[in-house]
Amino acid sequence: MTDRGGRGLRSEEKKMRQERWKSDQETRVDIYSKITDRIIASLEEGVRPWVQPWSAGHMEGRITRPLRHNGEPYSGINVLLLWSETVSRGFRSPTWMTFRQAAELGAHVRKGETGSTVVYANRVSRTETADNGDEVAREIPFLKAYTVFNLEQIDDLPDGYLPSLTENPKMDVNRIAKADAFFAATGAVVRHGGNKAFFAPGLDIIQMPPIETFRDVESYYATLGHEHIHWVGAKHRLDRDLSRYSKDKSERAREELIAELGSCFLCADLGVVPELEPRPDHASYLQSWLRVLADDRKAIFQAAAHAQRAVNYLHGLQPLVSEESEAA
Repeated sequence: MTDRGGRGLRSEEKKMRQERWKSDQETRVDIYSKITDRIIASLEEGVRPWVQPWSAGHMEGRITRPLRHNGEPYSGINVLLLWSETVSRGFRSPTWMTFRQAAELGAHVRKGETGSTVVYANRVSRTETADNGDEVAREIPFLKAYTVFNLEQIDDLPDGYLPSLTENPKMDVNRIAKADAFFAATGAVVRHGGNKAFFAPGLDIIQMPPIETFRDVESYYATLGHEHIHWVGAKHRLDRDLSRYSKDKSERAREELIAELGSCFLCADLGVVPELEPRPDHASYLQSWLRVLADDRKAIFQAAAHAQRAVNYLHGLQPLVSEESEAA
């Protein structure tokens, strides 16, 4: 009787864990769907939400990644979410914080303000009982949504936070020199000529039209960043499997979405503000992106994650500050 009771108890515990896991999975799927639906709605209107902030009049030439309350930039899908919120709601500040973080600063979110959704992804280790009774450790990914508020929705902030709302620095001409130094440090072979921009995996080179042929220099650097994201995906770098790019329209659309997002992230990091007009070949990708996102609710999350890894890789190729100082 005792043994049966023990087995019955373990069975009940296993059932409860399975139900909790199922509930967690359903919550994650709902988050994926909710965010993907928002992005699809923008694409159906012909708007690429990840570049929209660059044309916003209230930004007046400033571009930055969304920032946490401590100044740390957001990454991946959260960049897209908060850029979209910034434009649609007319915020000037790039900084966001939770209700609790505001309270800890002695500030408070104004009554009636609605927050914006961001997500936190991680893995947890969970011990489960297998059918044979053995304890097995599993790594389970999870996605958690939480709410943040823009600084413009918060009253009584300390003085140190106020410049984010009032200062609006103009772009420094040196930012372009910084972009030149950044791309040179990657070691990528870039050839100029012709009227098309592309990455050739077989030759491992980036082909670019001459900078003089672009509408403005910012568009040149945005395109160069786009091709560098493709370059990082090569097998001997991040191995993003570009082998099906030319044969599979869906895979091509996914890779172009990664490069598109990565270019946006890089431009924000480098302070480059290109015009909104998309490259001619990107118009044809809109419908492909819509199909990919409609078929796979995780696609935009995966694309943003791949883009972030590529950008991080490029940043990792930059010389250390100490080395730059010694060279100077």
